[in-house]
Amino acid sequence: MKILYIANIRLPTEKAHGIQIMNMCEALANLGHKVELVTPLRFNFIKSNPFDYYGVEKNFKITKLPSLDLVRFGRIGFWVQSASFAKIASWYALLKKTDIIYSRDELPLWLLSFFKKNIVWEAHMPRDNVISLSIIRRIKKIVTISQGLKDFYIKKRVPSEQILVAHDAVNFDNFAINVSKEEVRQKLNLPIDKSIAMYIGRIDPWKGVKTLLEASKLMDFIQVVVIGEGYDLENFKKEYKNVIFTGFLPYRDLPYNQQAADVLIIPNSKKSKVSALYTSPLKVFAHMASGIPIVASDLPSIREILNENNAMLVAPDNANALADGIKGVLSDGVNAKKRSNQALNDVQNMYTWDKRAGNIISFIKAI
Repeated sequence: MKILYIANIRLPTEKAHGIQIMNMCEALANLGHKVELVTPLRFNFIKSNPFDYYGVEKNFKITKLPSLDLVRFGRIGFWVQSASFAKIASWYALLKKTDIIYSRDELPLWLLSFFKKNIVWEAHMPRDNVISLSIIRRIKKIVTISQGLKDFYIKKRVPSEQILVAHDAVNFDNFAINVSKEEVRQKLNLPIDKSIAMYIGRIDPWKGVKTLLEASKLMDFIQVVVIGEGYDLENFKKEYKNVIFTGFLPYRDLPYNQQAADVLIIPNSKKSKVSALYTSPLKVFAHMASGIPIVASDLPSIREILNENNAMLVAPDNANALADGIKGVLSDGVNAKKRSNQALNDVQNMYTWDKRAGNIISFIKAI
C-alpha cells in the first residue's frame, strides 16, 4: 500500500516523537509498503540527516513542505505554523494517490476528513476539543498508545472496534550490544566503583524526576545519574550536588549509555493524568531491551507493560519507596536478574516496531 504519514514536527528533533515517527515509517516500509513522511520545512539547529540521526534504514521518502515557521514566537506562533502546515499538507495529500493517510496531528486530518475516508489517527493524548471530537465522528480508524486512551475515547462514544491499542516499541536489534559497564562509565566520566541508579529522558514535572532527586539523599552509597535536560535543570544542579547531571545526549547513544547503570529508573508521577493513565513511554521499552533491572512507578499506564515479573514497581511520588526499591534491586541480584531477563524476553516478543506496524496494518485492513 501507499502510505502518506503527515507529521508536523521539526525533523530531526531531540524529542521522543521524532524517534517514534521515524521508527514507525521504517517499520511500515519493512513490511513492503511505500511510505512517504511529510513534515514542515523549518529552521533546525540539528543539521544531521534524519536517517543517520535516528539510525533507521533509508527505505522511505521524506518530503518537506513550506509553512510559516513562527514557533519561536510562542503559542500564537505555534498555532500559525500548525495551521499553515495543515493547509499545505492537506492540499498535498489531496493531490496524491494514497491508500492510507496516517498522522498523529488532528488539524490536517480534520481538514482531510471532509474529502477522504482512508484516514488513520494515532492518538497520543486525551483530546476533547471541537476538532478532535469532529475527527472521531468522521473517521473509522483510531490507534491509541495505551488502553487508558482507548477507554477515554470509548467514553467519547467511539465504538471499541474502531480503536486499536498499539503501545510504543523499540528496535530490538539496536539494543543488542556487547559493551562493558566500565568502558561506558569511562566515556561518560562516571564513577567506576559505585552502584549507579540512572534516569534518562526529559526532565518534566510529570515524569517524576524530582522524586528520584529526593531519593538520592537517602542512598549514600548509590550514585544517581540524570541524562537529559528540561524543567528547572539549572536549579536542580545547584540543589542536588550529589547527583550527576550529564545534560542531553543523543538518542543514538542510548543503548550504550544504559549499560553504565546498575538500575534504570522510570519515576513517573501520579499527579498527572497523562502520566498515570495515558502515556506509553519510549524509555520503558528501551530499558526493557537493555537487560538492566528497572525500578518504575506503580501506575496504570506503566502496568500496561511492566509488572512484578519484569520490573520492581514502587509507589509513585514517594522518595522513600523509590529509594527502598532501588536498594532492594541492588541487594538481591538473583531476583533482579530474573526480572530483567523477563523484560528482555517480553520486549523482544511483543514490543518491536515491526510487530507494532504489522498490528496496525492488520487493524486497518480489517476495518
